[in-house]
Order: sequence, then structure tokens, then C-alpha cells
Amino acid sequence: MDRISCFIATDDAATALHLRDNPLVDAVYYRADVRSSEAVRYMAATATGAYTMVYTKPTRLRWVHYALHRLLQIAGDTGAALIYSDHFKLVDGVETQSPVIDYQAGSLRDDFDFGSVMVFRTDALREAVAGMDADYRFAGLYDLRLRVSRLGPVVHVNEFLYYDIELDSRRFGEKLFDYVNPRNREVQIEMEAACTAHLKAIGGYLEPNFKEVDLSSETFEYEASVVIPCRNRARTIADAVRSALDQKTTFKYNVIVVDDNSTDGAAEIIQQLAAENPERLVYIAQDKTYHAIGGNWNAALHHPKCGKFALQLDSDDVYSGPDTVQKFVDAFYAQNCAMVIGSYQITDIALKPADMAPIEHREWTPDNGRNNALRINGLGAPRGFWTPLVREMTFPTTKYGEDYAVALRISREYRIGRIYDVMYFCRRWEGNSDATLDVETANRYNTYKDRIRTWELEARIAANSR
Repeated sequence: MDRISCFIATDDAATALHLRDNPLVDAVYYRADVRSSEAVRYMAATATGAYTMVYTKPTRLRWVHYALHRLLQIAGDTGAALIYSDHFKLVDGVETQSPVIDYQAGSLRDDFDFGSVMVFRTDALREAVAGMDADYRFAGLYDLRLRVSRLGPVVHVNEFLYYDIELDSRRFGEKLFDYVNPRNREVQIEMEAACTAHLKAIGGYLEPNFKEVDLSSETFEYEASVVIPCRNRARTIADAVRSALDQKTTFKYNVIVVDDNSTDGAAEIIQQLAAENPERLVYIAQDKTYHAIGGNWNAALHHPKCGKFALQLDSDDVYSGPDTVQKFVDAFYAQNCAMVIGSYQITDIALKPADMAPIEHREWTPDNGRNNALRINGLGAPRGFWTPLVREMTFPTTKYGEDYAVALRISREYRIGRIYDVMYFCRRWEGNSDATLDVETANRYNTYKDRIRTWELEARIAANSR
């Protein structure tokens, strides 16, 4: 059987010995930095085995018996250019299963979870490195796996083949905003450059040319509607609705609350607020069929009282001030765009700001935002949509990723405007739907977002080929 060269980011002697004792391993190299372009070039120049393994963690690694043999066997059978597997994590000494997800064309996130072990076919690694012309401090390994994905299959082995130690024990909801942390801005710039080069190589890159929108093409009774989907948010819904009703504008607007069969008293709270504000609050009670957040948005968008611009507010959150709706509408006209994305501050349930800067999504730029949108896992919030266009597109009937799907579709053809002021307070609390997701649910959500990106990428490649 073919042998493998191992590059490990840990100086743990037991890990090195465990690998060296394996007859399939021809050499083990310690390299604290495995993510830079320099490190990737070193691997290509140094590896002597038919396969090259990269272990990305500084902690101990241990293989399941005969697992490396199994991994190389499947790599040979499939012709994999890159192969990875499910594994076990040790969290505070407790062993847990850590399944990962299948790679697809839209798995462009730089934080796609391969686990801590990536095995490259060495000839594919060398060919990829030969074409590298950038010198990244942070995006070298990301650049490598994008290039390798163009040279052969990326294979996920859904078998638990090794153990490692998990240093980040935060829950899914606590990790959501890592990719927009301003402290990581230098990292994000490099990742964007690598992804943009990949999109150009596969025909998925879009030039900054946009269709114009005629914002006066249709007449609406209301200039804007604040749309609030709700399900079982009795604790927070009144705050959200009141912050929407308290807006000061130079035009007529309303608030549309869509209740999706709440059972915790939220429906009764909404009904009371609607009775108190009959001219300005539209209450939609969904039937018992499946709607999810996307279906609730569709109900609001197609309601005859929906305004020209549909502005998002989650039932957990509140607008940051009485001028949010006015800022949204002003931005639509000033930037002549089909969608507007604001910025937000993360707070706790009592509106105490989190110890982090506002989420501004500075990675969205007029010249490259529509391409970078395929790399990141969201485009920011709150969001505003030009209603006539989104009525044509519709939201997918899902509870996660629905807004991202619509934003990607809009960005394919239309300009998306930005507001960098804090437009709302995103309240993180134990009731958030993504606060405590188990690994299976998190994987399902990430698979769906990768699928959205795959569909969008395929559409862009097809459009560019015409």
C-alpha cells in the first residue's frame, strides 16, 4: 500500500511516536504553522509519500486501530485528491463523536470543518502548489484545498477514524460570529482573495456590473413594512413590536407580525398589540401546515398591506433607535439597490452589549461583495428587501438560511446596499433557536447553506458561459 508523509502542528512526542510506529508512515515533520503559503510549499517540496497528511491542531492525535490503512485504501479506490473523516473529540476528558459533513462545490467557507486531519494526494498537492502565486500568512491551507478540489474528488469518509482533543468547547451559537470579528480582519482579507481567485478559475466570478432597479415602478399604500416572524417568543415579542411601532418616519409605514402557531402565549400578546394599533399593525396567523421562517416571510410579502420595502426584525431583537426604518428607506433611494443590509450590536436579553465590536460585515464591498458572499456564512442584518423583486423570487420554506438564499440570489444580478450604523440590537439568550444546537442539527444547517452556495455557484457559472 502507498505510504504517507505527515506534517503535524503539535510537538507532542506521543503523537509523533504514534505516527512513526505506523508502517504506512514514511516520515513525520513538526511544523507549528501549517496554514501559511510558506508551510504549504514546504510540504510539497518535502513530502516523499504518495499521500501527505496535515494535522492542524497543537494537541495530541491518536488513530483508531488500522484507521490510516482504511483511509488510504478509500483514497486509492476513489482517486481522492483530498480525503477526511469523522472522528472522536475529547472535551474536558469526555469522549464524544464528531461527525463532519460532505464536501460539495459550494463548500467554500474557509471554516469548513474537515476535522483536524486532512490527507492530500501528493501529486495533486504539488500540482496545486505549482500554480500558487500568492504568499498568504493565514490562507495558504485554504488556498491549497480550493486548488486541490479542482484536481480531483474531495472525499468524506463517514467513519470515526481518530481521536483529538477539542480546545474550543463553546456551543454552536457562541461560535456564529467568529468570522466577522474585527480582530480577524487581516485573516478575512486573505481568505477573500483566495476564494475570489478560485471563483475566477472555475468560471463563477461575477464582475461588478448590476441591473438597475426602478423603485417607482409599482405603487404601494405603505412605503415600508417591518416584518416580524414569530413562533413561541412570548418573552421578547412585545419588545420587538414596540420598537418597530416607535419608529419616526417622513412616510407611511406599518408592522406585519406573522405568528406561526405559537403555544406559549405569544399569539395573545400580538393580538393585544394589534387591537391597540389597528391602523399600523397587521397580524397574520398561519394555518397548521409547515411554514418555518421562510414561509412566514412569504406570507408577509404577499399580504396586500405589505409596503414597497420589507424590513426585517427578528422576534428576539429590537431596533437600536427610532430612525432605523427611515435610514433603511433613505439607503434604498441613495444607493439605488434591491436590498439593504445594516449592522448590529450583540447584546444579552437585558440589552447589555457583548464584549465585542458591532457586527458590520466590512467584507461586503461594492466591487467584490457578491463574490465574497459565497465564502461567508451570512451577509449581515438587519436586512431590507425591495418587495416587488422578492415577491418574484420567494423565500425558501426553511427555518435556517432562508435569508441567505434570497440575498445570494439578489446579489447575482442586483446591487446590495450597506449601512454601517448599528441598526438593531441582536439579543443572544438561551431561547435563541441556534443557541444550543447539537452536532447533528448544526451539520444539517451547514450542509443546507453549502447546498445553497452550490446552487448559486452553478447558476453563476451557467450565466457566465452564455
